[in-house]
Amino acid sequence: MKQFFWIGTLLLASACSSTPKASPTLVLSTARSTPETVLASKPTEFIPSPTATQLAPKRYFTDNFDTAPTYWSILTASGDSGRVNILNKKGALIFELNEQNAWLYAIYGAFEYENVHIETKFESQANDVNSIGLVCNYDEQAGWYEFNISSDGTYSVLYGQWLAEGIAQYIPIRNDASERIQIGKATNEIGLDCYEDTLQLYINGKLIRKLDVAHIGLKSGKVGISLASFDETPVILTFDWVKVSEFKSP
Repeated sequence: MKQFFWIGTLLLASACSSTPKASPTLVLSTARSTPETVLASKPTEFIPSPTATQLAPKRYFTDNFDTAPTYWSILTASGDSGRVNILNKKGALIFELNEQNAWLYAIYGAFEYENVHIETKFESQANDVNSIGLVCNYDEQAGWYEFNISSDGTYSVLYGQWLAEGIAQYIPIRNDASERIQIGKATNEIGLDCYEDTLQLYINGKLIRKLDVAHIGLKSGKVGISLASFDETPVILTFDWVKVSEFKSP
């Protein structure tokens, strides 16, 4: 399975839009041990998703997707976004990726967090290899952390950063495999603690790794989810819920 580490133009669209903007062509890399730099454009400021009855945002919450999510921004990083459908039905947020190497983010833009726990439960409804992840400490200037698991049983932790106007970089922090990941067509739960200079990774209720990221030093930022298709499509990924809570040391 190819592991892609890259970044590209991120385009804001309304949450749950079925007609997102077109994405640019990206340079993809299979490098695992060295940083890769590609041309990119900075994203614009986050804008709450417009709704008829906009409720005040919550700092800590569990979103069961019984209604269309608000204050989430969809970022398209790769692929033809016209071949990506985002649906909200039956208490789930569903992404249908009909494009190879499509990569999306959904960022909760209402708050920034210093010590935070984020987790999600999702189902891959196809046997094709895909990726699901969590994002924390997202800051346009300083960068972000990203924890992804793949349906082939592997996972990765990345540090993404905008280097300058039009240039961005991903640096792999950790790549490994875990028997905790349910492979193929399956349901998984993943979690991520971001506090001080530490990341803690959870797969299906078990803490699998604790990482010291003091050498990077991101202290706060927004949170979100990521998802991607690879060589085979279609990929259908269903999010049952996303939970954001305050991290408290034991």
